[in-house]
Amino acid sequence: MSVEYIRTEALEQAINAARTLSRPLLIKGEPGTGKTELALDVAKQAGMPLYQWHIKSTTRAQQGLYEYDAVSRLRDSQLGDERVKDISNYIVKGVLWEAFESPETAVVLIDEIDKADIEFPNDLLQEIDRMSFDVYETKQTVSATHRPLVIITSNNEKELPDAFLRRCFFHYIEFPDRSTMERIVHAHHPNIKKDLLNKALTVFFDLRELPGLKKKPSTSELLDWLKLLVADDLPADALGADELRTVLPKLHGALLKNEQDVHLFERLVFLHRQRSRS
Repeated sequence: MSVEYIRTEALEQAINAARTLSRPLLIKGEPGTGKTELALDVAKQAGMPLYQWHIKSTTRAQQGLYEYDAVSRLRDSQLGDERVKDISNYIVKGVLWEAFESPETAVVLIDEIDKADIEFPNDLLQEIDRMSFDVYETKQTVSATHRPLVIITSNNEKELPDAFLRRCFFHYIEFPDRSTMERIVHAHHPNIKKDLLNKALTVFFDLRELPGLKKKPSTSELLDWLKLLVADDLPADALGADELRTVLPKLHGALLKNEQDVHLFERLVFLHRQRSRS
């Protein structure tokens, strides 16, 4: 079942601005706030094809354009394969090439660009500006039939070059407030009981405010937690929303994702109980 993606007015304006300016839309925000899902939703709502490029630490900018498979060509030449006479048989198209050739305007997702080497964004500047690139092995130029909407996500793990930032329209997805979060939850769990949702949101937002947390729980973690609560049919009173500092939340492993934060919470519970006894 498809789930509605909840866009704020500011996010909607950012999407429209990027399209008007023909600039890439650079999206930042806490992990788990729906940056990647945004590109999927934009493509779905506009009926546009989607091309996804998920970046790793070893990803090179050239891979988004094309790669020349010299190893396969060498092997085929040793075997006497006739294919070696045409070098284009060994050109592997990348995501940007495929998007440039799309017969209709496409959405291109460059996901978690900050995972790559610091030079990666700069290596794409000319191609993103010109919407074309040269294939040196075949001496051809590939140009975009229709300029795609490029959506780039970053988790802010490293700074992006100024020259790259100048070419983007930037939007930071603010962490949802309580009312927006209710809309997001209802999109995923339309039949959730109102009292359970109210108590769960109280626990969730109070937990995020605890000082010293290494990783605050995100929207995706809240949705996972609620899925567990609904599956176990836990009553709202079982969550301890009114006494968060006296007991760990039920099924807290969906919210707290490292031992330091669990130990911190246990320490706060212990200190609270000590003060209550004195």
